[in-house]
Amino acid sequence: MSGNTAMQLQMAPIRACTVTRDVQNFDLLIEDMEVELGEAWGDLSLANAMKFLDQPEAKSLEFIAIALDDDDAGSMPQVEAIIQRARGLNIDVILIAEELGPIVLHRLLRFGASDFVPYPLPEGALHDAIKRTREASVASAAAHRNGPGAASASLGTKNGRVLAVQPLAGGAGATTFAVNLAWELTTHDGANAPTVCVLDFDLQTGSVSTYLDLARTERVFELMSNTAMMDRDFFLSTMQTYNEKLKVLTAPADMLPLDLITPDDIERVLNMARANFDFVVVDMPGTVVQWTETVLTAADYYFAMMELDMRSAQNALRLIRALKAEDLPLENLRYILNRAPKFTDLSGKARARRMAESLDISFEVMLPDGTIQVTQANDHGLPLAEMAPKNPLLKEIRKVAQTIIAADANAARVAA
Repeated sequence: MSGNTAMQLQMAPIRACTVTRDVQNFDLLIEDMEVELGEAWGDLSLANAMKFLDQPEAKSLEFIAIALDDDDAGSMPQVEAIIQRARGLNIDVILIAEELGPIVLHRLLRFGASDFVPYPLPEGALHDAIKRTREASVASAAAHRNGPGAASASLGTKNGRVLAVQPLAGGAGATTFAVNLAWELTTHDGANAPTVCVLDFDLQTGSVSTYLDLARTERVFELMSNTAMMDRDFFLSTMQTYNEKLKVLTAPADMLPLDLITPDDIERVLNMARANFDFVVVDMPGTVVQWTETVLTAADYYFAMMELDMRSAQNALRLIRALKAEDLPLENLRYILNRAPKFTDLSGKARARRMAESLDISFEVMLPDGTIQVTQANDHGLPLAEMAPKNPLLKEIRKVAQTIIAADANAARVAA
């Protein structure tokens, strides 16, 4: 059933309703609502929605589906008020959006929308969104009854290590290191290899997907915009798989502001990843943002990638000062010198030693120049092990992976 007024909605018991400027603009939504709910749904205009939500009958609604297109851009304050009112009544809100920008969608999700589906509706998308909101409601009710332990148990059973990588200068090789470190970890020891995922947190210029030839999808934005509703199935289904082994959460399809996500969002994603993988490799943006502290605190290793030049030295000094000013854990930092001097380059080695002494740091890893093979592997979307198995850079990254795995095994034995 579909109508245009609140009076029509009161004529029969309903479980859900659409909220639109004109529901006839969303014919696919009408069809899917009828498939999902039969006659047990109705339609409200944006103007009448608040009036109906103030009536006692509204409390019986399971969800509302707010359908918007670019002509609704001027109605955002009204839409935000509807979302807040619905959430205040414990009514789930599903956004159906056509040609709305990611910033607007993110803001609406922040106001309390439970899920987002693009329009035209993909096959089964509305069904999946309704299913997710129902499962989230059931899980929330169970957690409320059983206490906080019930919610944490649903995340997963592992307690993975977090390995973050941040460049201290553009082109320092952080993403190359992160991708190849993750691949070496996931291929270590064959069938007994640990489970590994890569999280690309560079929302603007993240290139993990490029280096592994993976497509960027809108689901990443959906996940990051509404982490409070994230469950294990949604998280894992948002990730892509490289070569049937390595799980990857790519950067979003669109270039987004770095402050689009909050420290709470990052903490939820990290907790979910740690609960489902043995190692979580995080590719960080070059910029320090409000949630850098969240990753730094959670990381077992926080690799800072540098080169033997003045810009890297100055940026390292700035980072150290910033961390000291905020009383953040400097001991988590592991400095890596990329394109380090060769064994016979005594002058270069002396420069590296002087840089470390002036910054009061030590280079735990010194990576050789991987030559043009690195660029070729990245352009072809392949790890170095697949493209250039004898590359000197790969050999050093493999040593780092083996050291991390050995340290993790030792820690497990001590804990036991």
